[in-house]
Amino acid sequence: MIQVSASQSPLFGSVEDVAERLAGVGYLASTAVATTVYLADRLGKPLLVEGPAGVGKTELAKAVAEATKSELVRLQCYEGIDEARALYEWNHAKQLLRITAGQGTESWDQTRDDVFSEEFLLPRPLLTAIRRADPTVLLVDEMDKADVEVEGLLLEVLSDFQVTVPEMGTITATRRPFAVLTSNSTRELSEALKRRCLFLHLDFPDADLERRIVLSRVPELAEALVDALVRTVRVLRGLELRKSPSVAETIDWGRTLLALGLDTLDDEAVRTTLGVVLKHQSDQVKAAAELRLN
Repeated sequence: MIQVSASQSPLFGSVEDVAERLAGVGYLASTAVATTVYLADRLGKPLLVEGPAGVGKTELAKAVAEATKSELVRLQCYEGIDEARALYEWNHAKQLLRITAGQGTESWDQTRDDVFSEEFLLPRPLLTAIRRADPTVLLVDEMDKADVEVEGLLLEVLSDFQVTVPEMGTITATRRPFAVLTSNSTRELSEALKRRCLFLHLDFPDADLERRIVLSRVPELAEALVDALVRTVRVLRGLELRKSPSVAETIDWGRTLLALGLDTLDDEAVRTTLGVVLKHQSDQVKAAAELRLN
């Protein structure tokens, strides 16, 4: 069994350090976000980040990895994901070849001990993150898309940062990964899972923060144009759309205007570029009526 180091050094020195280093890689974090990230690091607790799609949940994990020069290990959840895709599986084809090669020359006990060894183990994201000795950010993305059974797989990992492989024993982290779970709240996660995590709710940023985000990502845009862009996006988010524009789409809209050489967001500019932020025809029709586009 591999034992965890009790003297693991933290990734961040203070809340201010979190904010500064995340900003250095392009992620402008509020005080609440920076504080929660700092506490998750210091307390060694996984961080559960909930909120609507497109508010920067996944980007937060990526930014922490980049800011701390950690390896990002990502488990993308989806309906039907199972233990073999999340934790580990055995290389059955290679095991079969090994069993065939050993027939008549060794006992079954010898063969069994060999085929259930490291050589035949295929680690998936959770086991990969647990076994890494270098700084690691484990991102379990869109946890709410996975079946309830998958949450059970995570409980051991998130409680003790260990994985039990029945044929090999318990593998415990040499260095605890910084774990981030994201959820779009399409279903309620179990209380057992939530108890193991710190909680952070992310919503769309206020106008000032979104303006600063866009300016940091598209600095060539005139400030007046960014102001108009952010105001328009906020109007769109106030409508009952199938999919509200994300922050990433606001940035893409700014880059689109820059690429087209536009310096004003007039009706014609909005009409011709609305598909950058609204990806459903019904949403575009509703937005055109609200914005009174001809």
